[in-house]
Amino acid sequence: MPKKLTQEQIAGYERDGYVCPVDAFSAGQARAWRASMEAFERAEGRKMTRGHNFKPHLLFPWVDEIVHAPEVLDAVEDLIGPDIRLFHLTVWPKDAGSGAYVSWHQDATYFALEPACHVTAWVALTDAPIEAGCMEVVPGSHKLGQLPHAEMQDTENLLSRGQTLAIDVDRQRTASMPVKAGQFSLHHTHLVHNSRPNRWHDRRIGLGISYIPTWARCTATSRVTAMLVRGEDRYGNFDDERRPVEEAGPAERAFHAEAVARFRAMNAVESEENKVAVVKR
Repeated sequence: MPKKLTQEQIAGYERDGYVCPVDAFSAGQARAWRASMEAFERAEGRKMTRGHNFKPHLLFPWVDEIVHAPEVLDAVEDLIGPDIRLFHLTVWPKDAGSGAYVSWHQDATYFALEPACHVTAWVALTDAPIEAGCMEVVPGSHKLGQLPHAEMQDTENLLSRGQTLAIDVDRQRTASMPVKAGQFSLHHTHLVHNSRPNRWHDRRIGLGISYIPTWARCTATSRVTAMLVRGEDRYGNFDDERRPVEEAGPAERAFHAEAVARFRAMNAVESEENKVAVVKR
């Protein structure tokens, strides 16, 4: 018996590669989390965008609260089982009227996970309607497996390495995934998706949380970190991540820096080994 998703939603995920929307938190709770993030941005004098948006669950207790929330984990468990690690997390903010976008890609690219079984929960801290550049997907494309990607040199592309599909995929039938603040969506690691610039009146902010079953492993030669968020790990494929106690305290910043450096090093090696071409734009 599923814990949160319906049998129809689970069947839809298997058929289409995504579920959207899923109710989780109140709009008021989402606003409070947004306020916490933006207070940190003001204090730091920089926004949490490309280059500064990795693994915030290691810095902020409020993000730690989200990634451990049963409102999210129950749905993830319905898809990948009860023993779950958080492999990676990225904040996705797009300012109103900016040119920031996310190119067509698959999440699995450069993650070096075997098997490719991770599910991304995209938790909305603000409303993300079509006008704001919500996710757009190619339903059923997760069944194509891993596709080749190139790297796009474009500062407006929010992806860390500008990864973008290097081959044509039929995009005559796409689906938009609008969500309201406090809702989330779920999508498969091989689902082809993008998001367009924000043409709405407000910022669009979401957390892309990559969850994996504990039996998944990273095939990179160097070990990376991942946080056990539910159940138990009988496999030991990752080094554990510490939960934050103080908001962006010295210990939190030090551990965060190490974990991000290890992830980036793995990501860079995978990128070099799998690179198809560099696209200039």
